[in-house]
Amino acid sequence: MAENIPEHIKKEIEKLVKELNYHCYRYYVLDSPVISDEEYDRLYRHLKELEDEYHYVLPDSPTRRVGAPPLDKFEKVKHTEPMLSLDNAFSYDEVIEFDKRIKRFLGSGEVIEYTVEPKYDGLAIELTYKNGLLSRASTRGDGYEGEDVTQNIKTVKSVPLKIEGVPGIPGEIDVRGEVYMDIEDFERLNREKEQKGEPLFANPRNAAAGSVRQLDPSITASRKLHLACYGVGFVKGIEFKNQWELIKWLEKARFPIPPIVRLVKGIDKVIEAVKEIEEKQRNFPFETDGTVIKVNDFGLQRALGIKTREPRWAIAYKFPAHQGTTNIRQIIPSVGRTGVITPVAMLEPVRIGGVTVSRSTLHNWDEIERKDIKIGDTVVVERAGDVIPHVITVIKEKRTGREKPFPVPEKCPVCGSKVVREEGEVAVRCIGLNCLAQVQEKIKHFASRGAMDIEGLGEKNVELLYSKGLIHNFIDIYKLKKEDLLNLPRFAEKSAQNLIDAIETSKSTTLARFLYALGILHVGEYAAKLLAKNFEKLEDLYKISPEEIMKIPQMGEKTSRSVSDFFNDTENLHTLKTLKSMGLKITNPDFEGEVKGERPLEGLTIVITGTLPKPRNEVEEMIAIYGGHAATSVSKNTDYVVVGDNPGLKLKKAREFEVKTISYDDLLKLIEHRT
Repeated sequence: MAENIPEHIKKEIEKLVKELNYHCYRYYVLDSPVISDEEYDRLYRHLKELEDEYHYVLPDSPTRRVGAPPLDKFEKVKHTEPMLSLDNAFSYDEVIEFDKRIKRFLGSGEVIEYTVEPKYDGLAIELTYKNGLLSRASTRGDGYEGEDVTQNIKTVKSVPLKIEGVPGIPGEIDVRGEVYMDIEDFERLNREKEQKGEPLFANPRNAAAGSVRQLDPSITASRKLHLACYGVGFVKGIEFKNQWELIKWLEKARFPIPPIVRLVKGIDKVIEAVKEIEEKQRNFPFETDGTVIKVNDFGLQRALGIKTREPRWAIAYKFPAHQGTTNIRQIIPSVGRTGVITPVAMLEPVRIGGVTVSRSTLHNWDEIERKDIKIGDTVVVERAGDVIPHVITVIKEKRTGREKPFPVPEKCPVCGSKVVREEGEVAVRCIGLNCLAQVQEKIKHFASRGAMDIEGLGEKNVELLYSKGLIHNFIDIYKLKKEDLLNLPRFAEKSAQNLIDAIETSKSTTLARFLYALGILHVGEYAAKLLAKNFEKLEDLYKISPEEIMKIPQMGEKTSRSVSDFFNDTENLHTLKTLKSMGLKITNPDFEGEVKGERPLEGLTIVITGTLPKPRNEVEEMIAIYGGHAATSVSKNTDYVVVGDNPGLKLKKAREFEVKTISYDDLLKLIEHRT
């Protein structure tokens, strides 16, 4: 109970919460941190330890941002004041007419004062604060009723959990804004989804909306979302005279606001501000499709009122659509650093939004088929967010009959190796060991601790050696000489010798480690170990068929096909033979001959919580290999919950459902016992 907690502990927790929230504000809102990430993490861990020990958690503690259990559904929320949409203007003449309408309605010829700000293309959100604390977050919905997304919005680091920095905290206030995703983070998220064969988000707005409307807050937390605040709904205990005063209050209260807000007099100055924002928005990290123009004075806003579902006192000026019509000259396959091949349209250069566009991603072959895109087609291209060119549609009426389809390539355009496309996935991948498009990522994995364990050949040194032309494949690692390194930055006599020694030491390894090091799709540490148990030497896998691998009870069809594809590729086999000729000695202490028996975890549903000795994805892979189902949430049907360090709410759920909890070592024993 809080009354039994020593006063000095309470004060320390309160101090840590205040300090961490301030640093969170500096980092996520001001983009101006004053402490290192390591220092922030240290303070956060200390706070978490105190909260766990004394069961004293403040409402605005940063530890409350993540950790809520998944919801079954979103509850409905009625807005105290309606969240209205805006009327649109598509020309400066319409903006001028907007000013005239306001004057006619007010019966006044006086010059009106306006604010002008960027229009975010995100998800409208209302944040309700009671006595300074965030009590609820809701979507706009139909303007009168939205959905309660409080737990998800709490994971957005720029959302204040408590109003600070201003005198006179209001008893209640509904702060309104937009949740959005930066273009760079949107592209990264889509690349990850593409590699997993998942459907892509159409644009950053859809990505932000989809992320906020996840029933599991941990998924929202994994996405990089931001907030910009620009208005209020219901307010009690404080009064604002105008929009400019409100924006300044929001800024002082540590709410993120738009990067540009202009206060101007007269419609001519409004148009100047619109032009300024249109010019500067090219450098914004987020998508914006226009500006919002508002009558500044709140008294005038009330007098103007609303018409149906739109306020008379505001309008959105939409920037001209950044689209163009052009011709697809050619389609080329582009290989990414993970081996995923993406079709790219080479276009007849066209000016769109002041920039010449000559290429556009087509995402994948499913997208080509869905839009029926062919070489030679006339297409409409859009620069989404002024950054990413996309083919929107094909103008089929302009086809001549000379257009050509672009099939999935049979070989990698970079290295000539076989390409594979698994059933049910959109991603097409190159499986070549020596593919220059993938080489850096492959070498980093090859040298990693669980693989060949080449100490000193980490990310930065791999990038350095590659940039200097010293390594382009696994073979080059074993050709390195000490004198090659001494001319490079970061390498002195001792560090150079240490790396050469580590490379020499790595020549003696086990088959399981070596197979894992090769980075074969779907083959993690446990699949590599399983192969080593069943095949005595590396050569036993050369030219192997999927059916032979599937004789191992724990091996599924996807992994078996992936292993077979890899060991039937001529270039891969040549590389393996060359590596062995360079002195690699591969022993196999794991070999057990033909493994018999059922899969030991067959029919078991297992959930993981907390930090385990191995990465979670590897433990889940092991569970799957041995026949179990690695679930993400605890239910009455769960058989075991594997508990690691710092377990989350899943442990509490396990106790509620009386599910048996085991350690990581217990899981290994369970596999051995049932094998």
